[in-house]
Amino acid sequence: MVKLFTDADFPAHPYPGARPGHSFVHFDGAGHSLDTAPEGWRERQAVLAYGSNACPSKITWLRENMGLAGPVVVCHARCTDLAAVWASGLRFRDGQRPATLAAAPGVVEEHAVWFATPDQLAVLDKCEGNGMRYNLVRLTAPAITLDDGTVLDDVVAYVGAADIRLPILVDGRHIRVADLEQRRAAALEGIPAETHGLDCTLVEAGTLVKEASRD
Repeated sequence: MVKLFTDADFPAHPYPGARPGHSFVHFDGAGHSLDTAPEGWRERQAVLAYGSNACPSKITWLRENMGLAGPVVVCHARCTDLAAVWASGLRFRDGQRPATLAAAPGVVEEHAVWFATPDQLAVLDKCEGNGMRYNLVRLTAPAITLDDGTVLDDVVAYVGAADIRLPILVDGRHIRVADLEQRRAAALEGIPAETHGLDCTLVEAGTLVKEASRD
């Protein structure tokens, strides 16, 4: 078993936290090589992690505070035509500005993809406030490609539902997380976008977890 790093190497603060630029399996407060992933992990639901859920320390926080259990399989991916952008509202608990997802034609970003079990999906739903702050959607247009060349055709993601989690517009444009650090992002002034602009279909709250549990 090859341990690649510990949580201490990738702190959660400031948001969205530090994250490895490669795939890993997270358990016991550390990242391990992908060959330690449970059998059948590719059959799990792929969930795009573009904010703090790509941070190993955040994954441990989910374990300690929200009951996340089991190895978390996280794959590095190349994503086209979308971007992680700053949301219009701040987080109540610490005043930091969270990320949200938006359409970005021609843009290429690197993000993470969880391959989540039904129980892990349920934890993510709770953490993200599915149906309230964010909506879980199935992406239908962006190309998401793993490092081994696999193009994923069934990826879900959490996108802004409430105004405070829709993208902030500053002078009419999105502000990419990649372009502005948290300290400056928290001080942004702007208005909420009317939409995230992504081609996607809404996944009714809880239904994906129930469907996966029956498989």
